[in-house]
Amino acid sequence: MYVSEWENGKRTISNRYAAILRQLLGVTDAELRGGLVVAAPTVADGYDELLSRIDSASSVGASMVKTFNDQTELLRTMDRQMGASGLIDQMTGHLAALEDALNFSVLPSVRRPVAVALAGASTLAAWQAIDVGSVERAWRHYELAKRAARDAEDPMYLAHAMGEQAYVLCEAGRAALGLDLVRDAQRTLGQGGSPRLWAWLYAAEAELCAHAGRPDECRRALDAAVANIPPGAEDRDPDMLSIFVNDSHLARWRGNILGLLGDDEAVTSLYAALNVVDPTFVRAQAGLHTDLAQAHLARAEYDAADTHLRQARLLASRTGSVRQRRRVDLLSARL
Repeated sequence: MYVSEWENGKRTISNRYAAILRQLLGVTDAELRGGLVVAAPTVADGYDELLSRIDSASSVGASMVKTFNDQTELLRTMDRQMGASGLIDQMTGHLAALEDALNFSVLPSVRRPVAVALAGASTLAAWQAIDVGSVERAWRHYELAKRAARDAEDPMYLAHAMGEQAYVLCEAGRAALGLDLVRDAQRTLGQGGSPRLWAWLYAAEAELCAHAGRPDECRRALDAAVANIPPGAEDRDPDMLSIFVNDSHLARWRGNILGLLGDDEAVTSLYAALNVVDPTFVRAQAGLHTDLAQAHLARAEYDAADTHLRQARLLASRTGSVRQRRRVDLLSARL
């Protein structure tokens, strides 16, 4: 009688019965309560289902990996223009499909390209989670990205995931620990990695140094970032599509970092970046106006700071960025 009621959803399985049934059926609590298994499996030990999924994963070829990467690119474009808050369901489904393809792929020739695609998608999902204020989800996505990068034997994607994960630590008040993680990411690259990725990692190191109160180390890292950035307007790293950085991006980043140090040069650098910022990077524009407000506040230029905070709040609301709105609120309290 109880089994029928459990199957039909008329009765909840108590903890006492759940403990007995898990041992009897060899299932997890989630499987049992999710209604996936309440009777003896119809396929002996589930091997047929397992082999079916392995066969399905083995059919993932270059065209399917391209489809996965195209989906990531679409989500990236939507994110930078409209924000992350409306993309959670799409991104969750995308990651699940990629993770499923990787989990049931057997041979390295199949696993590696899927793992690279998962690493790139996971870092994007993690940054989106930071933006909407879901820090634990962000952390888990970065851990997934690191596992995928290790599976792919790709130190560039691993270093990038570690560098971005450092920002979670920084925003949690552990800037020094985040700095250690960024520097460990640099050691992970060793002698490899693209110049643009190195510029990104040095700029991240400089920002973490500024937050950790190490101005001299910060300036040295900034100089290293400038020395590594390739010339020209191109911002996309051809060797690693997750990285966007050129002279203009670095000028904005440098201005933000100098603002953290209270350097007067920050305002000049930030206005130069504002004049050339890509209008499709809406969230980046919100951050740039926030940086300018911070730099003006450091100079006690309150009217200018208020003007930029208003613009930053508008753009942050447009993209649903909890992270940028929090920054705006903290700076507004200083006016």
